[in-house]
Amino acid sequence: MKEVILVIGSAGQIGLELVVKLRNIYGDKNVIASDIIIPSYDVMEGGPFELLDILNKKQLKLVLKKHKVTQIYLLAALLSATAEYHPESAWNLNMNGLLNILDLCKPFNIRKLFWPSSIAVFGPSTPITNTPQVTIMEPDTIYGISKLAGERWCEYYHKKEGVDCRSIRYPGLIGHRSNPGGGTTDYAVHIFHQAIKKKSYECFLAKDTTLPMMYMEDALNATVGLMEADGSKLTIHSSYNVAGISFSPIELATEIGKHIHGFKCNYKPDLRQEIAKGWPQSIDDSIAKKDWGWEPKYDLSEMTKDMLDNLITNQ
Repeated sequence: MKEVILVIGSAGQIGLELVVKLRNIYGDKNVIASDIIIPSYDVMEGGPFELLDILNKKQLKLVLKKHKVTQIYLLAALLSATAEYHPESAWNLNMNGLLNILDLCKPFNIRKLFWPSSIAVFGPSTPITNTPQVTIMEPDTIYGISKLAGERWCEYYHKKEGVDCRSIRYPGLIGHRSNPGGGTTDYAVHIFHQAIKKKSYECFLAKDTTLPMMYMEDALNATVGLMEADGSKLTIHSSYNVAGISFSPIELATEIGKHIHGFKCNYKPDLRQEIAKGWPQSIDDSIAKKDWGWEPKYDLSEMTKDMLDNLITNQ
């Protein structure tokens, strides 16, 4: 069966790279990029694009019908730090955008839906080390609350409507093709840019704040790997834990210093430190490994080298 894929939120950190990866797999014409803003040249010129507001259900119906879409990747969201400043807007976009899509999956014969969750679904009462797939979840941020509610809606629609909704609880994501997007873990992207430009960086987290992270290539492989997995072997219909690398700002700064002589990092924690304090330090992703063969490729050293090589080459 021919797959026609709609990527909603293609101008974001994940969307920019996911669209390119999917077009390499399924063909340029079969992957429709969409966003409320115009994305990069690669996304715009590489295949079909639709200017689309996820909260406009009528517009969504027209796009699904026009392109005869069979799969959807719903990436549009307001991220953790930004959401704390705009809680009502974050809830509206993160929650109602998902519900709009879930409502349309069955009527429009959408075979698979990918919707990303986050480690933000956990909270201060969650075990912080090797956080289990099933555990206490009491998020204390708007972003985390909306993602936890979204997980429950996905499982509900799977059980009641038969919607094949697949999801990953992303850790912090690090990539060289897009700018930080308002998340608590974005220091781990910004620090590379500043290291190259200024040989210094002021970090908004405390130096010893260890958080789960993942290099973008691993995140893309996890996303596509889950979507291409045999559905009969999947046991989680809310969202899978996935893990990559866990490190603190000072560990990352030390690794960068091995490549950029004289690099210095200072620490000035702000609101985002309070958010990070409620998140895990490491993740147990054994169920993802068992169900669909998930395995990360990058460690801290390999990721740091690849980030710097690409950013220096493309500056």
